[in-house]
Amino acid sequence: MGQITLKQVRKSFGDVHVIPGVDLRIEEGEFVVFVGPSGCGKSTLLRLIAGLEDTTSGTIEIDGKDATYLPPAKRGLAMVFQSYALYPHMSVRKNIAFPLKMAGLDQAEIDRKVEGAAKVLNLNSYLDRRPGQLSGGQRQRVAIGRAIVRSPQAFLFDEPLSNLDAALRVNMRLEISELHQKLKTTMIYVTHDQVEAMTMADKIVVLQAGRIEQVGTPMELYKTPANVFVAGFIGSPKMNLIAGAEAAKHGATTIGIRPEHVQVSATSGLWQGRVGVSEHLGSDTFLHVTTDMGLLNVRAGGDVALYHGDTVWLTPDLAHLHRFDAKGLAIR
Repeated sequence: MGQITLKQVRKSFGDVHVIPGVDLRIEEGEFVVFVGPSGCGKSTLLRLIAGLEDTTSGTIEIDGKDATYLPPAKRGLAMVFQSYALYPHMSVRKNIAFPLKMAGLDQAEIDRKVEGAAKVLNLNSYLDRRPGQLSGGQRQRVAIGRAIVRSPQAFLFDEPLSNLDAALRVNMRLEISELHQKLKTTMIYVTHDQVEAMTMADKIVVLQAGRIEQVGTPMELYKTPANVFVAGFIGSPKMNLIAGAEAAKHGATTIGIRPEHVQVSATSGLWQGRVGVSEHLGSDTFLHVTTDMGLLNVRAGGDVALYHGDTVWLTPDLAHLHRFDAKGLAIR
């Protein structure tokens, strides 16, 4: 249960084609992340799957059945929004139980499901509190609990961590990943944060302007980006992209090299540059080096003794060089 297939799904607002036509298959039990810059159509695509937006054309199948025109309540999906959307006057217990009460389940079944969800999410000691007495991370867990009790065929997450601070985002990221391992239920997760995508997904769907640029595992996208857009979007710091004469030497319009695949030296190398900002992070140092080809990012050891204004030499590892043609597509 939980297989979702999109066939030439389109969404238009008048003459504006937000989703020009998407084909995608999400397998049962997969954790799939839709990622891309703001305005790329990832949340719209999620809402189309949920039934919160009407498709202009195309077909959405859930477990092999056409669900294109089914109302949201009939699709067997549960959505967790960016805002927690909790009822402030209700206890955590009543918030989690609300969809079950609306469905007319008997109280014994409601209690069993609520207690089960609370145990999975470590919320048992908070069941009698109200949302205002909880932290942001706890409120998000309550919202997830309200989805869990419905036993959906798939969970849909629309940027659920955007309202949390950095530390809570990391913790909740781990908790949602752990939840997927426990439940083994299909999950579709929307984010603009490629670090979230890389660390959480079984499969990543990279979107730009409503189109799918590439689908693959995190490491497939990282090691073999299909085009310049994916190469520049996936990875932190981002891949260095170099055009012009240097790229032409390698039979390409653009070449790419990741920061960790550039060796830095104070004495010799292929490209000369001057260190700008040095970000010393303990185990790693990220150097931003100005060269004739533009600003390049380099990942060095945490104890590297290079600072603002220092002249350095850079040498790319040619075994990890990426080449792209005039259309921005990868040359294999």
